[in-house]
Amino acid sequence: MGVEAFDWYREHSAPNYARDKVASGDWEKEDAPAKARQMFEDMLPGGLETPDNYLYEIVDEWDEVTVGMLWFRVEDRGGDTIAYVCDIYVKPHHQRKGHASRAFRVLEERVLALGMSGIGLNVFGNNVQAKRLYERLGYEPLNIYMWKPLSQGGL
Repeated sequence: MGVEAFDWYREHSAPNYARDKVASGDWEKEDAPAKARQMFEDMLPGGLETPDNYLYEIVDEWDEVTVGMLWFRVEDRGGDTIAYVCDIYVKPHHQRKGHASRAFRVLEERVLALGMSGIGLNVFGNNVQAKRLYERLGYEPLNIYMWKPLSQGGL
């Protein structure tokens, strides 16, 4: 990813993440944008030069225009070195065209070339389309956080 693409991604990634955290009930709407921006800066303090982080543009094969971004970092999990997908973003007007699936296939090749043993990621429970994509690509759930809201009025 080049500097210009990174600057665009930094500007657009945090609001998307903030929206997802609010929709999942994790954050309050008023605090979410600032929290998301801070999280992005904390995770990438050196920007593109942050060690063990890889950021890529997803480019349409036909017209060679950037349609999204993919970011993963190297992590140790259970004694193995894995790639953890921090974010994948496909611009709305380019979604549902196979770009994310293609990006994950290329990611698998890259991860194997780097000598890592697998790929991990998190998906918000309300993101049905993403869950379907990951299941089609062979990802399996490891942990499922469940929630039942209760009214204050009693049972």
